[in-house]
Amino acid sequence: MPEFSKNPKRVDPYKNYKFIVSWDGKAVAGVSKVSPLKRTTEVVKHRAGSDPSTTRKSIGQTDWDAITLERGVTHDIAFEQWANKVWDYANSSALGQEVSLADFRKDITIDLYNEAGQKVISYKCYRCWPSEFTAIPELDGMGNAVAIQTLVLQTEGWERDQSVQEPSEPSFNDPSQ
Repeated sequence: MPEFSKNPKRVDPYKNYKFIVSWDGKAVAGVSKVSPLKRTTEVVKHRAGSDPSTTRKSIGQTDWDAITLERGVTHDIAFEQWANKVWDYANSSALGQEVSLADFRKDITIDLYNEAGQKVISYKCYRCWPSEFTAIPELDGMGNAVAIQTLVLQTEGWERDQSVQEPSEPSFNDPSQ
């Protein structure tokens, strides 16, 4: 059975370097790395006293790992604006409130694209909120690297967007042949 229904000649899986992260209906500029989407369901062990000396296992609570976004430091303030919804220094002293309760949570979308730039897979992540924000990394006068911002998002779940289907891959005709 082929791994790709519309493109049965394709044998290589999708690459991990073409993606877009969006929230509030807009792509977030410059995101260069996204941590894996991972969920874990706890195992509840139990046994009755009359059972053999082995345990039974049943399903417990499911938890979703935090999602970490990374990007180079620029003048775009999307990471910082969202992080400030959870705790804002200016509002903590002026208004006596630290959290923007009405809108500190957002749903985000992570779209994966093939080498031709076609959307191939999309995940919706629900009720995310920033638990950690790194505005600027460690700075090193002897270094030679891009300054990276990070935003760690807690999520209450994610699911694959089933409306995104495998596209028919394009073919090119080279006019010189």
